[in-house]
Amino acid sequence: MKVLLHYNAGPGLAAQLATLPGIDLTICPEADAALYARLLPEIEVIWHVLRPITAADIAAAPKLRLIQKIGVGVNTIDLEAARARGIAVCNLPGTNSQAVAEMALLLMLGALRRIAYFDAETRAGRGWSQPPALQDGLFELGGRKVGLVGYGAVPRLLAPILQAMGCEVLYTARAPKPEAIGTFRPLDALLAEADVVSLHIPETPETRGLINKAAIAHMKAGAVLVNTARGGLVDQAALVAALQSGHLGAAGLDVFAAEPLDRAEPLLGLPNVVLAPHIAWLSTGTFARSFSIAAENCQRLQRGEAFLHRVA
Repeated sequence: MKVLLHYNAGPGLAAQLATLPGIDLTICPEADAALYARLLPEIEVIWHVLRPITAADIAAAPKLRLIQKIGVGVNTIDLEAARARGIAVCNLPGTNSQAVAEMALLLMLGALRRIAYFDAETRAGRGWSQPPALQDGLFELGGRKVGLVGYGAVPRLLAPILQAMGCEVLYTARAPKPEAIGTFRPLDALLAEADVVSLHIPETPETRGLINKAAIAHMKAGAVLVNTARGGLVDQAALVAALQSGHLGAAGLDVFAAEPLDRAEPLLGLPNVVLAPHIAWLSTGTFARSFSIAAENCQRLQRGEAFLHRVA
């Protein structure tokens, strides 16, 4: 079975994947458009990570039978084009939850303690000569109210950690969750009450731009916004304005409206922001869990069996 991994795989990952039985795997870096175009006509399965799969890609792959998302969100796949061809689309819920939960916590701590700023200042030789007023803007996470927007796999891991650190956990979801750790709040109430707001929902037509100018204005003065979900959930211009004005104290962001970030993006010049290049999901543990299931779905395709985690 001819499988294409469309991703910039490192040597260790490539060596591990080469041992998968029954799979003729080719790894194509996402930036190599020419190689991708040459490979599409012959591949039966795409293991898809970040670079969008368009209707044109699907049309150029007449033998394609399965698009396997290495991750959860399928907003980067033209699902209608896949359905029109009868191509299965599967994702991998839960495989990156541990990594994303840890990254969300890291961004909370990094934003509250301004770790990116101090790292740069220390490397520049200015770490021990900071203005005294800076001391007033360094905070602990313990004792704060942390609002989780969504209560899926990642918040379920994150909530008990936050509680153990002394945080009061709030959450919002379509309905209260009997098993949840924390207190349910409607979104507006959560935004008004939480010291830290962390986003954990998919990007859909209903959630796109959810954290807009009005929502940000409703947030507590000095609050921190953390986003490890999808960049489209946030009105980025409104977020920049709130960070510049001081209405929001800080932000920790792993995802953005457009990726990669333009070098002129105002977020890059703000000292009260911690940034990462969409790597919350990325860990060796995520890879091990993900490619095990991806390989199993290839075997199911060969056997004509039902797929794991089919979404389309």
